[in-house]
Amino acid sequence: MSHSFITAAVAVAAASVLCAGTASAQAPAAWPSRPITMVVPFAPGGIADITGRPLAQAMTRNLGQPIVIENRPGAGGGVGMVHVARQKPDGYTLLMALSSIVTIPEADRVNGRAPSYQMKEFTPVALVSADPTVLIVRADSPWKTVADLMKDARSRPGKITYSSSGIYGTLHVAVEMLAQSAGAQMLHVPFGGGGPAMSALLGGQVEVTAQAPGVASPHVKAGKVRLLGSWGGQRLKAFPDLPTMREAGYEAEFYIWSGVFAPAGLPSEVLSRVRGSVKEAVADAGFIKAMSAMETPIMHLQGAEFDDFLQRDSKRLAEVIRRMGKLE
Repeated sequence: MSHSFITAAVAVAAASVLCAGTASAQAPAAWPSRPITMVVPFAPGGIADITGRPLAQAMTRNLGQPIVIENRPGAGGGVGMVHVARQKPDGYTLLMALSSIVTIPEADRVNGRAPSYQMKEFTPVALVSADPTVLIVRADSPWKTVADLMKDARSRPGKITYSSSGIYGTLHVAVEMLAQSAGAQMLHVPFGGGGPAMSALLGGQVEVTAQAPGVASPHVKAGKVRLLGSWGGQRLKAFPDLPTMREAGYEAEFYIWSGVFAPAGLPSEVLSRVRGSVKEAVADAGFIKAMSAMETPIMHLQGAEFDDFLQRDSKRLAEVIRRMGKLE
């Protein structure tokens, strides 16, 4: 997999991890001693949800306490992220976030608002996956290639509709990155998550969407949708005939990555246990099987490597958000 994607939105404070070891919060004597909540800030059916559930199951097995998924959709993931940022840093609330976690603070600034949260309010735990996004239309669509779609979008600005997981969310940013490169404009229709955005395409409410390959794959196999291109740095193993956006002539590379976060100030001993649990979980046979079925590549990073990843990805995506500008 190309690693040029390790770049994008709001500058991430590496101090969020460094301060965890000196935080005033004290670790419970025997963590975990009760169930843990993993917040998925999107509706069921999207990539965060279908990644978070098997990860939670694997972590449940290695920690000996249930990890319960709680979906809190809204504002492109912002509602759930703000909720987690406000929780006690005791290890009993975790977040399964997508790359939109780094774009939302920048989007708030672009719109003249105080950011609803800052990255320093989270403890980065571990990266779990990095999935190149794919561009999708229904099987009966007139567009056969990305070039077909972009040519039509340029000739009819704002007339072609596409769905996303929310304003400034991962899917929104991916499509706008492509549109910016192509000099095209389409009409954005936000939903509460990747699952509803996919349903909107299947139901004929919109004409185009972007998704992780794992969300799109079952519908491709069922003959309901057609893939036009991938935002990956190289072609997907699951879809070797699918060209990348760069191969199609567009400077657009984007990955929906998923990662585990906790509220800032997580005690160092708890952070170590959570990281150990995630590391063990991504090597769990059940989790590997679930991710393979979704054709989603596992990519595990933690500590300084994850911090560096966040900083670079934040910077690149911030530039895209600033070009998108203020949106209502």
